[in-house]
Amino acid sequence: MKKKIHPENYRPVVFKDINNEKIIICKSTVTTKDSIHINGNDYPLYKMEISSYSHPFFTGEKRFLGKTGPAEKFKKKYEKYKKL
Repeated sequence: MKKKIHPENYRPVVFKDINNEKIIICKSTVTTKDSIHINGNDYPLYKMEISSYSHPFFTGEKRFLGKTGPAEKFKKKYEKYKKL
């Protein structure tokens, strides 16, 4: 691996999924304000809303946003002109 190609702030960071409290430790240059103590070490902490632990694609969970979508709303709005 080439020397001195990474930025100065390239270090291990804890990414925490706030939906289910799962953590991932990997190297990153992300700026953080918080820190966390894990296994005797202090790491910068970055809080995420969605990760592979909570994303519906990876969990197999199906979510329905609503009964009517944009197409149904359009049809309902212009249904009165259809009879002309």
